[in-house]
Amino acid sequence: MLIRLDPNSPLPLGDQIAAALRGAIADGSVHPGERLPAARALADSLGVNVHTVLRGYQRLREEGLIELRRGRGAVVATGAAPPVRARLVEGLRDLIADARALGMSDDEVVALVRTGLGGS
Repeated sequence: MLIRLDPNSPLPLGDQIAAALRGAIADGSVHPGERLPAARALADSLGVNVHTVLRGYQRLREEGLIELRRGRGAVVATGAAPPVRARLVEGLRDLIADARALGMSDDEVVALVRTGLGGS
């Protein structure tokens, strides 16, 4: 699994790490039950602070994509849902970025989703 960070990106490094791992889960290159690299090892390989990696892992845990266990590290959540959920989260992130680029507020995006994409 290759993770590349873009220091010129407006996206924080922790979010870039989460996005790369989310993509690996979504495309099946990382499987449910598989252990992710230890935060310290990943931080060393990327040249970032361990807390940056932990922020990325925490975001994935909040999304239900990984489990963090003391002594066992980060493990991709088991079951059939993680790859599908990862694709859904990626799609939502793209939707939000596109909506913001169009100048839409968060409330407008939520209203659009609630009405089933404009009532169509």
